[in-house]
Amino acid sequence: MASLREARRKFCSAAAAAAAPRSRWERLKSGKAGVWCRSLLSDYREACREAVVSAWERPLRTSLYGTLLGGAGACFYTRPDQQAFEAALLERSNQLGLLSAWVRSAVADGHVQRLVKLRNEGRLRWASLGLVSVLYHADHDASTMLYEAQCSNLSVPWRELPRRGLDVGFAGRWWVLDSKMKDYDVNEEEFKHLPVHMQATSPPSVQEVERNERLHRESQLPLTMEEEEEEGRPVDRKQGG
Repeated sequence: MASLREARRKFCSAAAAAAAPRSRWERLKSGKAGVWCRSLLSDYREACREAVVSAWERPLRTSLYGTLLGGAGACFYTRPDQQAFEAALLERSNQLGLLSAWVRSAVADGHVQRLVKLRNEGRLRWASLGLVSVLYHADHDASTMLYEAQCSNLSVPWRELPRRGLDVGFAGRWWVLDSKMKDYDVNEEEFKHLPVHMQATSPPSVQEVERNERLHRESQLPLTMEEEEEEGRPVDRKQGG
């Protein structure tokens, strides 16, 4: 009889515990959202474990992938924007302004003058393509209230970007502008009347550089008495004769 009362008491306590309201956190964990989150975390944990094991087993491939991802990240964060281009254009324009028109390169001067003209007209546009930046020109200023300038259907299509492109920014540099500014202090028009083999010069060899340096050092040495006497002897003979 006592065992029957004990069993009844346990059954009643279990029923009361089951009937008691559960907390919000327990309901959330046992719900669909909780089950989905636990399965998602389990999948991510398993994927990370497999990645660590694969990196340990294939270190060369892992190093290659890491280098590629690191290089892509560096290119993404170092790509120049439109403000960087305007700063570079101002610096190049100042460099050309310090030179006379007879000295500066016509190619560099024409390219910089065209970019400055487009900038003053408000027609320069900048677009980011992820790892690189592209600079191109539009037909109108962005603040122009003409219908052709404000209508989105008449804006510059992407297929015309290669034809309108002006420069490409990559790894912190604007490559077209830098290439145009190469030898910006050499005017090619001054040498066009020369023969073809004299229009281009090659850098001197090591022997020529050493010879020029030796001659320069010897030219700074003082003259000795023997050399002065030898230089004066023909004069004396001429005077005696």
